[in-house]
Amino acid sequence: MFGFLLRPIRKRFGKDRKYYEMLDEIFGIYPNNIELYKLALVHKSASILLSDGTSINNERLEFLGDAVLEAIASDFLFIEFPGQNEGVLTKMRSQIVSRATLNEIAEQIGLADHVVSHSNGLFQHKHLNGDAMEAMIGAIYLDKGYDFTNRLLINEVIREYIDIENLSAAETDYKSRLIEWCQKEKKRIRFHTTRSERYTAKHPEFLSTIFIDDIEVGHGSGDSKKEAEQNAAFSVAHVVSDETGDAILNSIDRIARGH
Repeated sequence: MFGFLLRPIRKRFGKDRKYYEMLDEIFGIYPNNIELYKLALVHKSASILLSDGTSINNERLEFLGDAVLEAIASDFLFIEFPGQNEGVLTKMRSQIVSRATLNEIAEQIGLADHVVSHSNGLFQHKHLNGDAMEAMIGAIYLDKGYDFTNRLLINEVIREYIDIENLSAAETDYKSRLIEWCQKEKKRIRFHTTRSERYTAKHPEFLSTIFIDDIEVGHGSGDSKKEAEQNAAFSVAHVVSDETGDAILNSIDRIARGH
């Protein structure tokens, strides 16, 4: 009944005061269940072993936060861009919820400084902060509800840390981006685009497959050849722009050449 009177005491003197201070500083919130937020910061590599032998970490909260963020981003884009079609909105949403975006936001707001991890793998570390960001969203949702989380993410995260004005224009020509990457890396790229078996005059459908140095790397479909090729390029563009994607494709290239 008088729990609100204890808030300043818990925040300043309790054993979890650093978590209360962090949540207030980063998100401007006071938690009802601090344990959710503490767990959201625990990476799999630092899993906590309970007395019954159960191992817990932030993976389940990450799973939930991913779904919540996607729903909120969809709500936001649907209202913010009433003239855009489903395909464009999907690509815009992918930019908001991408690991690269979440990693960057986690670092900018200071959340990355509080993640608990014992991982030494470069790949795991690459996504660790973004995963924690998703887990924190899951914790906020469970603790505060969807409406609160919606307002918080839109007003304090999306509008503050994502360039909304350029969101609809950025990264729309994935084919050109992919071709430019191949030219820079001196790789051969080829689009193989054909009509699908379901193609009709009323409902045209094209299928496109991308080959880089004769290695099949992506697929896409669309109502026109152009759309199919753009969607195929979209399926790999986010990968090859990433250092991990570069390393993967370079490894495939070496294997294909027998080196």
